[in-house]
Amino acid sequence: MNAQGLVLTVYLRRYCHLCHDLLAQLAPHGFQVIEVDIDLDPQLEARYGALIPVLTGADDEEICHYFLDEAALTAYLSKFR
Repeated sequence: MNAQGLVLTVYLRRYCHLCHDLLAQLAPHGFQVIEVDIDLDPQLEARYGALIPVLTGADDEEICHYFLDEAALTAYLSKFR
């Protein structure tokens, strides 16, 4: 699965090992990933709290949280084929 040109966002906390794991799992796929630290924005912290990491796509559509859900990511990517 390669999505050249696709931009995904990961809402995370810098000290979160699950966040680091999710980023590492995304790396081989070749996505452009924007990392957003929720601790820098009180509204994002209130929105996501302990739900992180949260992987979102276009229009902030949630794909998965906590762990990379390959099936959910594949389903999301199928919208662009």
